[in-house]
Amino acid sequence: MPTDGDTAATFCASLVDQWIVQGVRHAVIAPGSRSTPLALALVSRTEIESHVFHDERTASFVALGVGLTSGTPAVVLCSSGTAATHFHAAVVEAHQSNVPMIVCTADRPPELRDVAAPQTIDQTNLYGSAVRWFHDPGVPAEEAAGSWRSLAARAFESSTGPRPGPVHLNLPFREPLTGVVGPLPAPLPVRGVRHPVDHDDSVGELSRLLSGRRGVVVAGRDIRRTGSARSSVLDLAAALGWPVLGDPRSGGRCTVARADPILRSTKFADSHLPEVVLRIGEMPASKVLSQWVVRSGAEIVQIQPTAMPVEPEHRNGRMWVGDAERICVRVAAEVAPCPAEWLEDWTTAQDAAEAAMERSLATWSEPSCARTVTVALSGADVLVVSSSMPIRDVEWFGHRTDATVLSNRGANGIDGVVATGIGAALASGRRTVVHIGDVALVHDSSSFVGLGARGLDIAIVVTNNDGGSIFSFLPQAGVVPHADFEKIYGTPHGTDFSHLAAAHGIAHVAVADADELRSALGRKGPILIEARFDRGANVAAHEAINSAVVAAVDAAV
Repeated sequence: MPTDGDTAATFCASLVDQWIVQGVRHAVIAPGSRSTPLALALVSRTEIESHVFHDERTASFVALGVGLTSGTPAVVLCSSGTAATHFHAAVVEAHQSNVPMIVCTADRPPELRDVAAPQTIDQTNLYGSAVRWFHDPGVPAEEAAGSWRSLAARAFESSTGPRPGPVHLNLPFREPLTGVVGPLPAPLPVRGVRHPVDHDDSVGELSRLLSGRRGVVVAGRDIRRTGSARSSVLDLAAALGWPVLGDPRSGGRCTVARADPILRSTKFADSHLPEVVLRIGEMPASKVLSQWVVRSGAEIVQIQPTAMPVEPEHRNGRMWVGDAERICVRVAAEVAPCPAEWLEDWTTAQDAAEAAMERSLATWSEPSCARTVTVALSGADVLVVSSSMPIRDVEWFGHRTDATVLSNRGANGIDGVVATGIGAALASGRRTVVHIGDVALVHDSSSFVGLGARGLDIAIVVTNNDGGSIFSFLPQAGVVPHADFEKIYGTPHGTDFSHLAAAHGIAHVAVADADELRSALGRKGPILIEARFDRGANVAAHEAINSAVVAAVDAAV
């Protein structure tokens, strides 16, 4: 008769085997005892690459990076108790960004709950509404074997469905935690992911809504990440005679890459208000662009892969849910363009802005650091950009790149950025560059543990101004006394990043200009590249570049 350990081993082997059938190829494991049955089932299968990370928060963000890069969920596993709480930030980001993830938390059996047993907390619905599905199947039992495959399949399908995201399986195990794997239930077929259909009448309605009107396409993160989807958006914009205002995460060439500084020109912004804004994917980081869209009063239309609206303006815009490539191709064949001078003006402004920016970025600064990073990338590379200043500098000043650009902009947090980059590198097998601020790096320094042994070509470029420079751009900087501002916003930390790198056996290079940064980026990783700046000069550097662009745009249009 099988022991509880044998049953748990067979249950976990069944889950893992079904996940392999579904297409899971990565597991991220945080060490622990109670999770032993599933951990052993994962590491025993060569079809899955199992990655072990000491810190649960790091592990969960690595799993996020895998899902963000590949579109397929990683299984992330931890032991019971507070270990599971450290997954929460990554679960929320996966929820907000529609990134698939299968979160497995081991738990104590029911008889050890609510009796002060060690490492035991209430893990029921631990992540609240941030998961697509939560389930606790109870302690594995032979009589439930017929449901084991279905549990695994539903977890995968819930994570990759019409709105991808995290699922949470809470898995209680009794001791003994090891056992012999018995016969597995037969595999279930893969049913595939079902997406809403773009009906003929619905697409025709969208075509009529866009046709002949002045508008812009605002393109954010391209969830599909396919070249055909990117080109179809450009083809639709060309058919309409509209500019594409895209951020680097949109994954494609855009007509206007300098929307933020261009729209700082009141002359241009006021005279080029659109009638329609077509939003595809997530929103760019630019507040200037968002405020201009609101001020324009334009009708907002969305094409999204999921039913989650992207409308912080509360304009109740129309939304078409489905495959962006198919919708754009069909609409492009039916629409009529707006007057040609509309796109001509945007193109003139873009050319003037680019020329002015090129001259301004010759001076070494945080914006020119972002520019240099993006220039150094090839189409085969992955760039992971931290929230706060780095994502804005890459969006506003970065060079147009064919590299895959990723950023955790669902919740816009600065946590887990290095871990996300590690996950992206593990999933893609490609050279990965992480562009990050110093506060975010300090926050995620535990992700350096064991990095040197993972065999990854990863470069971490940190702009170190000893604190949070983005706060200097906010109104608080002008009203809060300097000493108080430094204490609660500037937050200097004094970290020596060369010592951090040395502690983990990672190469460290300090750079002081663009040539040194380019040279350092040419080295094989893992490497930490530190660019030091004066936080007090950062606002002035941005203002100088933006002023030069505004003057150039005003003169050109």
